[in-house]
Amino acid sequence: MEQGRARDDVWARHASTSSSLRVPEQARGEHTHSEAPAPRAAVQRHSVRGQILDALRAALVDGELVPGQVYSAPALGARFGVSATPVREAMQQLAVEGAVEVVPNRGFRVAERGPGELAELAEVRALLEVPVMLRLARTVPPTGWCALRPLADATVAAAAVGDRASYAEADRAFHRAVLTLAGNAQLVMVADELHRRSQWPLEGNPVTRRADLLADASEHTALLDALIAQDLAVVQSLVREHFAGSGG
Repeated sequence: MEQGRARDDVWARHASTSSSLRVPEQARGEHTHSEAPAPRAAVQRHSVRGQILDALRAALVDGELVPGQVYSAPALGARFGVSATPVREAMQQLAVEGAVEVVPNRGFRVAERGPGELAELAEVRALLEVPVMLRLARTVPPTGWCALRPLADATVAAAAVGDRASYAEADRAFHRAVLTLAGNAQLVMVADELHRRSQWPLEGNPVTRRADLLADASEHTALLDALIAQDLAVVQSLVREHFAGSGG
């Protein structure tokens, strides 16, 4: 019963913005003679789908979308106060990303992942990001790293209150900002996708503990301090430990 109430609380939090997520009248195909037709409706529909996609990603990180369970688009749409269509489109995007799989005539099953897959993702991310971070540590001046302080602080703030969805966003934002300094847009895009996948819940352990979030966030702060101080030995140690722990 307690677990069910907690799950409803999480859904209530994600659905609290349902009024802003409701499909506009134009997006349902209704318009007056004074309105521009299809283009505006298409933009609004895309916006609703994007909002639903963000909400579903947050629910996934929070553990509300449970690995192995099947969810239907109509049921999820009812949660958010929208039709099944934008939910189905958002879930299909998650299927492309590997977060869910399509179950014909039923809906979408949340992917079940074990520690092995998480370790593989951490290894690939380390191969991409560690050399870049070490190179940047030698070339970016302290002022460049100081500009990233608000992003590191944001991870600590989200971790402190145990907000997993906000932490996931802040975590990726920090890593994107670091890699962006390398000037390689393709690297940033690929690394961010791998990072997102690493944040999905594991089978049997659906959510990351608050203590783990705090430990991961503290590594961001320590790494930034070392980069600003240009302490390359500490930077190298922290970067390798960060990925070995597999956090963020």
